[in-house]
Amino acid sequence: MSALKPTKKLLSIIAISLLSLGLSVFTANAEQPISQKTVNSILNDIKAAEKKLAKTQIRIAKEQNALSKKIFNKEQTLSKSRKEALINRRLADENTLSLTKLQTRLDTWQQQQQYQLNLLNRFVREHSHKDNSSHTQISLLNEVVKVIETQENALYPHFTNQKIVLNNGDLAEASTLQVGPVAWFNVKSPAISGLLDLTEQSEIAKVALIQTTSADNALTSAMENLHSGTDKNTRAELTFDPSLTRMIATQAQQENAFEHMKKGGLWVLPIMAFACFALVIALLKAVQLFRLAKINLYSQTQLLELFSQQQVERFKGMQLNLFQLSLDNKKGAARDDQLFNQLTHNKHALENWVGAIAITASVSPLLGLLGTVSGMIETFKMMTLFGSGDPEVVSGGIAQALITTELGLVVAIPALVLNALLSRKVKAYYTQLEAFAVQLSQLEKDDV
Repeated sequence: MSALKPTKKLLSIIAISLLSLGLSVFTANAEQPISQKTVNSILNDIKAAEKKLAKTQIRIAKEQNALSKKIFNKEQTLSKSRKEALINRRLADENTLSLTKLQTRLDTWQQQQQYQLNLLNRFVREHSHKDNSSHTQISLLNEVVKVIETQENALYPHFTNQKIVLNNGDLAEASTLQVGPVAWFNVKSPAISGLLDLTEQSEIAKVALIQTTSADNALTSAMENLHSGTDKNTRAELTFDPSLTRMIATQAQQENAFEHMKKGGLWVLPIMAFACFALVIALLKAVQLFRLAKINLYSQTQLLELFSQQQVERFKGMQLNLFQLSLDNKKGAARDDQLFNQLTHNKHALENWVGAIAITASVSPLLGLLGTVSGMIETFKMMTLFGSGDPEVVSGGIAQALITTELGLVVAIPALVLNALLSRKVKAYYTQLEAFAVQLSQLEKDDV
């Protein structure tokens, strides 16, 4: 179809040229008759043009066939290339999937290996109390083998000679016997025997409990009979601690109140100072309040009768002062002002130093918190210097830091209770005085 387009275009050009030629001849010779020679010339030109057109058409047809063959070959090549590209893409996708599967399988194997390493490390850490997090799998397996050998040896107890640390810090050669988590020792000089402490897992065991200081004991007899070989079925009754020396460690950590407060450090001193201050104030204030004269309550009629008879002996303390003021002054603003001033003075006397107890209740927890923060800072400094590998260092420092908070609360809670009780007593007593003063303000001296 593309080869026919130039042919049609060429024919149109020839037709237009012939038409223009005919028109030009016709217009040029419109007034003159056309000769036979001119007609023959035109016909020859037309025939020559037709021959040229035929040749052009033949050449175009040949070119069209050649181009059609080339297009067909290209289309075949393109189709093959598409098929090859599709096959290559499928192969690439399969290779990608295969690599993904291999990567997934490799990740699974690595996770399994890490899980096995963690299991081995935890097993070794639980049984040997060693941190093997940086060791390889082979070293972990060796540690597991050692633990298994140790446990296997524990199933068949036997006496061994090793050095132990006595309570006074000296090293001594001892014969030890270990059955599971329990180990006994026997020292000839000095003659002592007892239990060893295996909780620390150190190279040299420490003495946990001395059971006897006599050379004649069950452990020594069993050891001598075993070494002599005279009686292989010798039995010995040995006592052990069912708590595995934890009870002994707990008793060793017991402390009295003074030692407990001493661990709190410097901030215990101001807390205890505030505690003593609040206690002294509370005792003195309690003595003052309970020694106050009881307020006698009367009706307005009874009070008017006492006022008219000037029976001053019926009143005591602050109530007497108010009654005496009412007797000495006439009813009016001046007497009311004096009664108000006396009430203000009485209120000040009642509430004096009670606020100091409230201040102690507020300040003590803050001082305890300040001591805790200071202790935590010191703990973090120790962790920076020596690391956090030992949990006892961290937990011990935190426990000591919390002692100040404990003491602050111990001081603040009783101080708060004492402040509430004393304030209630003061308020109740002052309310009665105020009511009595209101009654006195209504009395008229002329009624006497």
